[in-house]
This record gives sequence, structure tokens and C-alpha cells, in this order.
Amino acid sequence: MSKLFTPASIGGQTIRNRMVMAPMTRSRANDAGVPDDIVVTYYAQRSSAGLIITEGVFPSAAGKGYVRTPGIHTDEQVAAWKQVTEAVHARGGRIFMQLMHSGRISHPSLQVDGALPVAPSAIKPAGQTWTGNGMEEFVTPRALRLDEIAGVVNEYRTATRRALEAGFDGVELHAASGYLPEQFLSSGSNHREDEYGGSIANRARFVLEVLEAMVAEAGGERVGLKISPEMNFNDISDATPQETYTYLVDQVRRFNLAYLHVALFGAKVDYHALLRPRFEGAYLVGGGLNQETAEKLLADGRADATVFGGAFLANPDLPERFRTGAPLNAPDKNTFYTPGAQGYIDYPELVAAGN
Repeated sequence: MSKLFTPASIGGQTIRNRMVMAPMTRSRANDAGVPDDIVVTYYAQRSSAGLIITEGVFPSAAGKGYVRTPGIHTDEQVAAWKQVTEAVHARGGRIFMQLMHSGRISHPSLQVDGALPVAPSAIKPAGQTWTGNGMEEFVTPRALRLDEIAGVVNEYRTATRRALEAGFDGVELHAASGYLPEQFLSSGSNHREDEYGGSIANRARFVLEVLEAMVAEAGGERVGLKISPEMNFNDISDATPQETYTYLVDQVRRFNLAYLHVALFGAKVDYHALLRPRFEGAYLVGGGLNQETAEKLLADGRADATVFGGAFLANPDLPERFRTGAPLNAPDKNTFYTPGAQGYIDYPELVAAGN
């Protein structure tokens, strides 16, 4: 049998196969950041994944970066997410919440009282974000004061606690895709001259402090970290990415994290060869995989589990389709971020035998 369908250990928890559902923004929450009822159905449909990682969830109101995305900082949000975790667990699934603070990748229309988004430095990113008025240009963010940073770290701590209260099996720190943790980590977006800027050690400080806070709440075995070296999404760049990411991964070893999730998109360097030997927990690989490439990664020992995005979005029963060789539904890009059930919970599933 293919290793893809064998159990694996992630931080002391056993997942039933090595197919992980990638975090994917779907914009089905209301204006208060509360997931809609159809979100329960969406995740429950995909509970045959070995592990589900949710879409990015903002840990505080200031972390919101896109219209109709969900949060975890209010009681109402926690209650809605609890319905999700109960539905996934009822089908035997496991689910981690991804915590995503967008930082400068936001817009005043998405912030409380029209405030400027925050960032390590007041550097305007190129590009646009999706707001209630459609696509709008990014603005120049406000640089966080030194005395504010501990408060942002604490927001991740509180969000971790709330995620566990909502029944999640763990949490993932989103430190990729040009959002706040990667903004601190990267030389192109971090021009600070204090202890959070300059050297690689200083630029990595924010990510490490956030992880320390999350681990203090959940234990390392229930915390994962996502990185994507040289993805360069959302106008992020770093002058020395190989040195930056080897330093970061060397430093996170002390937390005994459940997993390191590394998604590569177009990087010329084989970061998996560089980073996997430096990490002792489960190593998750993502980035444009199909069944064949995933099985080879597992067979070659280059990954402990493999991460699928669009394939899970369009195929709620993806493990069964892979197991039986059934054809795959194609994702409808036109409905990735639109409200409502269309293109969200209406992708057809295989008819089970006897039904």
C-alpha cells in the first residue's frame, strides 16, 4: 500500500493518512469575523484528510487582511468554530487552526475605526487587497512601536487559548505569504533599528517570541509552523533567505513543535534538503503536489506528510479518490472567495458503495 494512506504521528497525535488539507482563504465569514454555518459543512466534508489546517484566522481585529475572513478573538467567533471542530471530530478527523495576522497586507476599511494597518516598518507593499469595495491598493502601514510588540505577541497567545477552547487539536503559526511574521523576518520589509531589526537574529525575534507564547498555551506538540522561503508573495523579499531560514529552523527546535510546514513555489534552492535535517518533528511538504509527487516524497523520506490545496478544495473526498484512482473535480477559481454555497460545499463526492 502507498505510504500516502498510512497513519503518521504529528506531535504525539496520530493522523489516519498522510494527506493534509492546506490552509486556504475562502471568505465565508460575516463582517464580524464569525464563520457562516456553511463553514461547518465545508470542513466536515473534508474530514477524511489526515489533518485539516484551517484558512488563515486573524488573532485580533488588527490582524484582518481581507473581507469576510474569520477571527478567533471574540466569544461569538469561538462558539462558531466550536461547531466546526465538533463536526470534524464526529467524522474522526483532526483539525488545526492557522493563526494569520496580515500586518501591512490589509486596508483601513478592514481595520477598526479606519486605522492604518501595522507592520514592522512603514513600507508600502506593492499590490492590492480584497475589501468590501473590491480590490483596493495597499497603503503605507504604521510601524509598530517597540512598546506595542509584546501586546501583539500576547494576541497570539490569547488566540491560541481560544482556539483550544473551540476544540481545535492544535494551532499553526502562519509565517509565510508576506504576512506579519514574515514581514518581521524579511529584510525587505523590516528596516527597524532596534532589537527586532537588522541582523537575522533580530528579525527572527518576533516569530520566535510568538511561537514561545503559543507553545506556553498549547505545548509544542500542538503547535505547527508554516514557512515558504522565496515565495515572494505580497511583495515580500529577503536578501539572504537561505541563511534566514536555516537560522529560524535551528532556533525553533527548542520548542519541540508538532510539525514544520514548508510550501515551496518556484524557489531554485532545494529548501527541503536544507531544512528537513534541521527539524526533528513531523515535516510537511506542500506546493503544487499531485498524488504521484506526494507518494515519491514520502517514499524517498523527504516528507512525513504531504499538503494539498486546490485538490482538497474541489474534492471533499480526496483520499478516497486517490485510493481508488477516481477522476478529480477541477477547482472553480471564480468562486474561491465569493460568498455562499456555490463553489464551496457543492463539489460532488463519490457515491459510497451500497448507497
